[in-house]
Amino acid sequence: MNSIDLAKLLEQREELDQQIDRVRKDAKLTAIMEVKKLIGLYNLTLQDLGLTKRNGETATKGRGAPRGPVAPRFRDPESGATWSGRGKAPRWIAGKDRNAFLI
Repeated sequence: MNSIDLAKLLEQREELDQQIDRVRKDAKLTAIMEVKKLIGLYNLTLQDLGLTKRNGETATKGRGAPRGPVAPRFRDPESGATWSGRGKAPRWIAGKDRNAFLI
């Protein structure tokens, strides 16, 4: 197989990928219209479709409650600065043994 054959095959693959995308997009739109039609016909709800939790909330994951401040776990003996261990490590502890800075 030479490079001309490879180039032709790659071009054909690109054309096929584009054709597949067009067909998939059209099929998706048709499916969405059919589903909407059936939902309206039978007055289906999210719960009927199994798209809610048992307590009636939507199945999408919501944000949790904000977390409060955390007690510091590390202290710089020279400056007295503290760090909770969350987020980026401060310069005074970066790359060092953290056990030496435990409070």
